[in-house]
Amino acid sequence: MATTAAAMAATSVVVLDRGNNTTCTINLHGATVVSWRVNNQEQLFVSKLASFDGKKAIRGGIPFVFPQFGAWSFGPQHGFARITRWHLERAPDRLHNGDVEAIFSLMDNEFTRSIWNYQFRITYRLILREKELHFHIGVYNPSKELSFSFNMLLHTYLKVPDVRRCQITGLHGCHFIDKTRENALYQEGREVVTVNEWTDRIYQHTPQEHVITNVVSGRKMRLHKYNFPDTVIWNPWIDRSREMSDFGDDEFPNMLCVEAGNVTSPVILLPGTAFEASQILQIIIEGNVSRKTKRNR
Repeated sequence: MATTAAAMAATSVVVLDRGNNTTCTINLHGATVVSWRVNNQEQLFVSKLASFDGKKAIRGGIPFVFPQFGAWSFGPQHGFARITRWHLERAPDRLHNGDVEAIFSLMDNEFTRSIWNYQFRITYRLILREKELHFHIGVYNPSKELSFSFNMLLHTYLKVPDVRRCQITGLHGCHFIDKTRENALYQEGREVVTVNEWTDRIYQHTPQEHVITNVVSGRKMRLHKYNFPDTVIWNPWIDRSREMSDFGDDEFPNMLCVEAGNVTSPVILLPGTAFEASQILQIIIEGNVSRKTKRNR
């Protein structure tokens, strides 16, 4: 593609375009995926009141949570990665098979060190396929002396016609921390999880795959994850929606957060070592459900 990394980065928005109205848009503020359209159908929820001022986190899409999940005594909730401008390492490039990839990076800087005084480097590789979006993440500790620990999570907001009709597989038997009930620990007894109230749960030691039903156009979405042992399910429902200035009071039925991450047990990264994790979002076309997703390495 002719667009240079410098020219595209100057606009703060990077677009991967596979053709056939299939695109992925990333805002360099937080390297936040703010749109994923397949055959011109938007798959991600972004609030109509989301802030794009380059200061607050963008409410919707797929914010990148690092190095903290939740409240943080050292700095902003969910860490600084989602409110820091990332670098476009490699502009969108078409691969031999027609897929399109781009690579983003974040290194420690004066701002991050003022909050969290560690050296680090993150590479974030996105690949747009015909019906899939791939996320490959590498975290590197360049220090010769200091280890550090971190949480990391992809805060995926799925767009749905009615969250009450969605079902999430792969959580039966898993223990979860219920943040709506003073962080009490429970075990999930349901074969499929549904959302009919304020929901904020950290499911632990979850399997590598979840299927979410009744997303856009009544289809199913498969979430496949690697090295992300936790799955967070979140919907603010009515009262919590009213408390957020960047979220519409009436928007909660049209979103569902299914978030792959390392939350309950932080990753410890020794000097000179790296950590890798990945996620694949795949739209399931009925009649093609049994097809196994191939991971790009």
